[in-house]
Amino acid sequence: MKRSALSLATVLLLVACARGEKAELPANAVAAENLAAEVQEEAAAADNAAQAVLPTDAWVGKWIGVEGLVLDVQKAGEPGKYMLGVTLLDGTKSYEGTADGEVIRFTRDGRPESVRAATGDETGLKWLAGKQNCLMIQQGEGFCRDDLTPKAPVAK
Repeated sequence: MKRSALSLATVLLLVACARGEKAELPANAVAAENLAAEVQEEAAAADNAAQAVLPTDAWVGKWIGVEGLVLDVQKAGEPGKYMLGVTLLDGTKSYEGTADGEVIRFTRDGRPESVRAATGDETGLKWLAGKQNCLMIQQGEGFCRDDLTPKAPVAK
């Protein structure tokens, strides 16, 4: 219905212009134009929201755990979708993940799991203790990057 009103308004404008007349739109055609403008604004707002950077986008790349463990986070097409490569002692497996606020949710072996920001201390792994820039899936399954802030040199 809304589309046909807009089409009618367009046809009326074209006919009036072809005749060299001043075009005056019927009230329902004006309403259709207003509706079309609102739809365009909403579409633009949705586009901008889709292009917004998610907090989990900062996690893209490789994160190193202990004893050769690795978490590799890569974007997968649409915003908020990720491919997770998890290398544990038994090999590497891939999972599809979805951003949910400040976590990435995925399913592993039929169970829901999530990747979240953590400190090395929160991972429960003594080799990561003191590190601040880490991710973890569950206790004992943590991965870190070198801290981004330089530390003051230790006095000898």
